[in-house]
Amino acid sequence: MGVSLWQSFRSVSSWGLPLSMGLLLLSGCDKPQPRAMELRVGYFPNITHAQALIGLSNGAFQRALGEDAHIRPFALNAGPAAIEALFAGELDLVYIGPNPAINGFVKSHGQALRIVAGAASGGAVLVVREDSGITSVQDFPNRIIATPQLGNTQDIALRHYLRQHDLEATERGGTVRVTPMQNADILSGFLRKEIDAAWVPEPWGARLVHEAHGRILVDERDLWPTRQFPTAVVIVSAQALHDRQELILRWLRAHVELTRWIAAHPVDAKAMLNTELQRLTGKPIAAAVLDDAWSRLTVTYDPLATSLQACAQHAFTVGFLGASNPNLSGLVDATLLNTVLREQQLPDVSGS
Repeated sequence: MGVSLWQSFRSVSSWGLPLSMGLLLLSGCDKPQPRAMELRVGYFPNITHAQALIGLSNGAFQRALGEDAHIRPFALNAGPAAIEALFAGELDLVYIGPNPAINGFVKSHGQALRIVAGAASGGAVLVVREDSGITSVQDFPNRIIATPQLGNTQDIALRHYLRQHDLEATERGGTVRVTPMQNADILSGFLRKEIDAAWVPEPWGARLVHEAHGRILVDERDLWPTRQFPTAVVIVSAQALHDRQELILRWLRAHVELTRWIAAHPVDAKAMLNTELQRLTGKPIAAAVLDDAWSRLTVTYDPLATSLQACAQHAFTVGFLGASNPNLSGLVDATLLNTVLREQQLPDVSGS
C-alpha cells in the first residue's frame, strides 16, 4: 500500500503541487526509505533556480552522479512547504530561498539542514500597478500587497521594508494588507485590479511589468550595500549530508560547472531554461520578458554567507524567528563546495 501511494505522490508532485499534499497522503503509511544512491531533489519553476531546471533537463546532474545513482525530482511552489517536506524526510536536496532555509535551521535547532552552495543573487522586485496611484512607500497604507507565500524570502523582504519605513502589516496592527498567494494568482490579481503591488521573484516581476501593466518601484538589489543578496541557495538535509556525502559532492561539481556555463552562455541558457519552464508550467516566457527578468539576476555558487546573516536579522525583526536573536552557527557548510572549487582551481567561498 505504501509503495502505491508513494508512486501516486510522485505523480502529483512532478506537476508542481505542494509536496506537503503528498505528505498527507503518506501519513499513517510506511514511507519508503531512500536508496543509498538516490537523491530526492526539490526545486521551483523560477529562473532563480536556473541550475536545477537546466541540469535536470539536460542530464548534467545525472551524468555527474553516475549511472548507478537515481534522481527523483519534485517541482514545488514555495519554500515553507519544501522545508516541511525536508523535515518529514521526503527531500534530500532543495533549491530554495534563503529565509525558509534559515527558518528551518532555527526551528530544528540547527539539526535538520545545511546550506551547501548558493544558486542566485538578485532577481526580486516590488512591482506596483501603473494605475494604482502608488508612487512611493508612503502610499502603501490601506493597499493590498501580495507575496508568494507567508514567510518566504520575498514575504520577509516586504515586511522588513515596511518596518524600515514605519509601516506594518494589518495582522500586526498596521495598515498595509500583506496577502500571500501563489505567483500565478498574483498575476491574475494584477490583471483584475484586485492587488495594488507585489514583491516577487523573477520571472514574475517581469511578467507583472510586461503582461499586467506593472511598474518596478523597488529593485531589491538597490537595498543591499554590494547589490548582492541571496535569492536562492542549495540546502541538503543533515542526514543526506552524512549518509550520501559522495552524491552531494558529485551534485555540487555539476552545480558549479552549470553556474559557470550559464554565466558564460546566457543566450543558450535562457533558451534551455525557457523550454523547461514551458514543460513545467504549460507555456514559455516571452523573449522580452525573459530578457528583462534575466537582467536583474546573477547565477552564483557562492552562498553569500554575510548576506545570509542579514536575511536572518530581517526575519527576526519582523517576528519570524522566535523571541531571541537566532544563532546561525553551522548553517552554511562550504566544505564540499570548496573541495569542488579547488578541483576546478577556483577561489574558496566563505562559510561564515
